[in-house]
Amino acid sequence: MTAADLPYVLTAADGTGYRSAVKGVWGGHRRGKIYGRLDCSAALRAIARGGYVSHRVFFIDEQTAIAAGYRPCGVCCVDEYRRWKAARRTGR
Repeated sequence: MTAADLPYVLTAADGTGYRSAVKGVWGGHRRGKIYGRLDCSAALRAIARGGYVSHRVFFIDEQTAIAAGYRPCGVCCVDEYRRWKAARRTGR
């Protein structure tokens, strides 16, 4: 099987895309640099309105999303978002 045969395109920690046999478990918005759960109500509403899809990316895990420079979603990752926001206020 070649890379072209792999069904999923995921985003790596350096922000580049790569093909994978494994489906990503986190989604993100490339332009907003936000990541969240695939069942996020905010993302699903945006998709239903016809937006978001062309900028959607997928990650194998949360650590990869963070390493790629994405922040947690304030809707589906509330605790992570609060920690991220507090860290930004304190400069960490």
